[in-house]
Amino acid sequence: MKKYILLFLLFLSFSGYAQNTLNNYKYVIVPEKLSFLKQKDQYKLNTLIKIFLEERGFTTYFDNADLPNEIATNRCSALNADVLEKNGMFTTNLTLLLKDCQGNIIFKTKEGKSREKEYNVSYNLALRDALTSFDNVKYTYNGSTNVQQSQQKAVVTTTVVTPPVVNQAPAKVVVAAETNQPAGTLYAQPTKNGYQLIDTAPKIILTLFKTSVEDYFIAGNGSFNGIVLRKNGNWYFEYYKNDQLVADKLMIKF
Repeated sequence: MKKYILLFLLFLSFSGYAQNTLNNYKYVIVPEKLSFLKQKDQYKLNTLIKIFLEERGFTTYFDNADLPNEIATNRCSALNADVLEKNGMFTTNLTLLLKDCQGNIIFKTKEGKSREKEYNVSYNLALRDALTSFDNVKYTYNGSTNVQQSQQKAVVTTTVVTPPVVNQAPAKVVVAAETNQPAGTLYAQPTKNGYQLIDTAPKIILTLFKTSVEDYFIAGNGSFNGIVLRKNGNWYFEYYKNDQLVADKLMIKF
């Protein structure tokens, strides 16, 4: 028992150290090409890393960009992003690393996994799974490196879908339209409160919020809010359009 308590305390100490060390850095340099891929920004993984870290509060640059003087004259003022690949026979496994200028690992995500066969889907799902490690990180730059940003950071806007109010009593409605042909397979990626459904682009098509009812989600796509539910073995996105209930058939892979 004492052994497990000691391991737990060591984990907390390491997590706290990583958290405090991350807060010392304002910049992250993202490689334009990952070492295990053949093309620059292949499958948009590099862009995904850059945008994700910007949303978390970091200021990011690709390694081929013109860097501000603060970084160009002192590369130790920035962290360097790297991705490790460890593929099995049936899985894609990716881990994101943030290293300092001496190659020391400052932060390491969990090993994100995906069993999808299509590379563009599999790599994206595995990386997004790895990035969920940041859910427990509260990054705030503390200014200790005393590096000022010399060029304006791009603003990334995240659309937050506000869940609609669900009435206790079901309303009597008429289905105005039903899309029998699915737009294509959507892949469910777990989030803190539910899932986000992405296509093979990958592009987020729908955001799902869990409810207390199985196979019933509050949902939104940025234009319409409604529900996603399973009926007779099929998934549907139901929402109101011009005061009429519309049911779009979905093909979801969890």
